[in-house]
Amino acid sequence: MSAAASLSSHEPHLPHGVELLRHPLLNKATAFSEEERDQLGLRGLLPPRVVNLELQVERVLAQLRCKSNDLEKYIFLSALQQRNETLFYKLLIDHLEETMPIIYTPTVGQACLEYGSILRHPRGLWITSNDRGRIASVLRNWPQTNVRVIVVTDGERILGLGDLGAYGMGIPVGKLALYSACAGVHPSECLPITIDVGTENPRFLDDPFYIGLPQKRVRGEAYEALMDEFIAATQEVFPGCLVQFEDFANHNAFTLLEKWRDRICCFNDDIQGTAAVAVAGLIAASKETGKPLTDQTVLFLGAGEAGTGIAGLFVRALVEAGMSEAEARKRCWFVDSKGLLVAGRDTKLPSHKAPYAHEAPQAATLAEAVERIRPTALIGVAGIGPAFTPEILQRMGEYNHRPIIFALSNPTSKAECTPVQAYEATGGRAIYASGSPFAQVEIGGRTFRPGQGNNVYIFPGVGLGVLAANTPTVTDTMFLAAARALAAETTPEDLAQGCVYPKLTRIREVSLKVAQATVVEATRLGLARNDLGATPEDAISALMFQPSYPTLVTD
Repeated sequence: MSAAASLSSHEPHLPHGVELLRHPLLNKATAFSEEERDQLGLRGLLPPRVVNLELQVERVLAQLRCKSNDLEKYIFLSALQQRNETLFYKLLIDHLEETMPIIYTPTVGQACLEYGSILRHPRGLWITSNDRGRIASVLRNWPQTNVRVIVVTDGERILGLGDLGAYGMGIPVGKLALYSACAGVHPSECLPITIDVGTENPRFLDDPFYIGLPQKRVRGEAYEALMDEFIAATQEVFPGCLVQFEDFANHNAFTLLEKWRDRICCFNDDIQGTAAVAVAGLIAASKETGKPLTDQTVLFLGAGEAGTGIAGLFVRALVEAGMSEAEARKRCWFVDSKGLLVAGRDTKLPSHKAPYAHEAPQAATLAEAVERIRPTALIGVAGIGPAFTPEILQRMGEYNHRPIIFALSNPTSKAECTPVQAYEATGGRAIYASGSPFAQVEIGGRTFRPGQGNNVYIFPGVGLGVLAANTPTVTDTMFLAAARALAAETTPEDLAQGCVYPKLTRIREVSLKVAQATVVEATRLGLARNDLGATPEDAISALMFQPSYPTLVTD
């Protein structure tokens, strides 16, 4: 699908001259043909040589590589996206392993921390607590009317960095870039939104250059009313659009998901997307350990959105394999800020923690919990940095021939351990995955390619499948189907290199498989309002955006 094809029904006229050069979805820069330059008022506004898209990619790649650090590269790519989206996405797709760590984790974390100072041109919509009663009109200010995917955050829990307020906009912008690059959702159908209700971050409240509302966060009934109006407005202005909740604090994340999951097409990537990519990793790792999924016992460091989300989907997978739900939950243990989560430890546990408070003696530390539980898998999602010590990793290696070690916290500084630490402590026997990318590792004469348990393997493909099937809601079983599809794409060669995920270079192929699994599950549930047939892969593939320049004039 070309940019022109997507926009044709929404453009009253084809822009000319400078206006055309400022249109990021139609701008071709030096790739405008001689005929286009004459007929579209571009003669003299561009350097005289006409070059093709492939040569433009080579040029911008060389420019990118000249930048002195990753933040400068992020700024460069953001500017490119703002002026020429076709070139931006062609560069991303052709060089994803090099560019994804820049447009998303880990660099996006630093970009969010410094968002006010690096902002060159606003992208997305900021909706504030001052917009009560007029949110629909704010949404209508967005120039595209064919929005099908919204990624929204309120900036309170950005990655492992905490409350970044309005600076959290880097997250939905980055996520939607991955929707287009990795799953082919057209850029014109994507809308990043930040809900700015204030911040508790004293650094920003005291900063005269902070770009958001300089106030403490609105909470309670006022916050709930704002979010209710926001959700209603999205469905009024963009009927049936998919809403992806991103980086909300625990309480709001669970509350919003439970309130809306059966009423609109929505999901929470931190809860459900993280769960699917982690469960996919566990399924793939089980092939290497020689133990089926039903023989795995998982100990989580962190009992928030990510941890309990993974546990919930893991439990669902075990139940479908024939285990009772009660027994399946006993395969999941948690360590939070108060130690091992056990029955009777707290008088009142949050609803997302309560199912995993098992009868057992207390353990004050992660090391004690590892000794007591002797898990087959250790998953870190607490965002507190290097917590998997050499001693803990060694114990995991003593209890398991192939210990599963997933250090999933982002950005890199928050990772529970590095792959080198995991491999060295276990004699190269650990099956390791991380949230941020790490380079390959040489240990004992063997080369390991650490897997990155990045949600990009899941959310773009699930989103594509949901849009293709036109489902009214998104279910947990769709995410389990997506997890299984992702695990199936991990090859024996990947596993031999110590990687439980496919290579990122295959991401569009993998996203297509994930989308197909999502559609098949939606059809099984009777939720697919579009009939894509028994094997929907070709129909889904035909919907995927391919970055190429449209011909804007004819001879």
